Amino acid sequence: MKPSLPTLMSINGGFVDTAGFLALQGLFTAHVTGNFVTFGASMVLGTSGATAKLLALPVFCIIVIIVRLLADVLTQRALPVLRSMLILKFLLLALAAIFAISFGPFLSGDGWRAILTGMTLVSAMAIQNAVHRVHLSSAPPTTLMTGTTTQIMIDIADLIRGGTPVAQAAIRARLGRMSAAVGGFAFGCAAAAVLFMFAGMECFLLPPILALTGILMHGRDAETKPA
Repeated sequence: MKPSLPTLMSINGGFVDTAGFLALQGLFTAHVTGNFVTFGASMVLGTSGATAKLLALPVFCIIVIIVRLLADVLTQRALPVLRSMLILKFLLLALAAIFAISFGPFLSGDGWRAILTGMTLVSAMAIQNAVHRVHLSSAPPTTLMTGTTTQIMIDIADLIRGGTPVAQAAIRARLGRMSAAVGGFAFGCAAAAVLFMFAGMECFLLPPILALTGILMHGRDAETKPA
């Protein structure tokens, strides 16, 4: 049984976020609002990477806007929107891997090479988030697990409380999807930590491979609706 596209994206989201955090002096490349915290820490503790953390959110927002507008152009030309976005994400992840291997390791997060690598990863994850919201909105989020984990706990409590067979079946189905998202993200985080420990910057080769796998396995049949 092949993994679903959202599960692959969750694995990649966890991997990219963890690898980016380890390699780029605490930069969150997928959970970009987390950089508010790390930026504050950089200001207080004097650690490096403050500029990248400050840039992450505006770069993320700009890319989402561009992707949304690009989707209109693709739709007008009768081109596949989802597949095109997945390809663009793959290209950015491949470019980030080239940057990381060529420029890394990054002893400071303030240099232009580290910032360029980080913003390329942020851009790729911005596309992934936009793809999820527009094309895969029925699936759990692939880069932020707090809300999903909360819903899992609520569903478990509801199963314990009991209910009609129909309601319980719906809860179990939702639990399966959400557990796959959280499990995939956690697996991606663990894989990134292990690979970074043993392979260093070469660990960034895995995200474009996962992205390409998603394109080859699901790109043609995963179109759901135009942006």
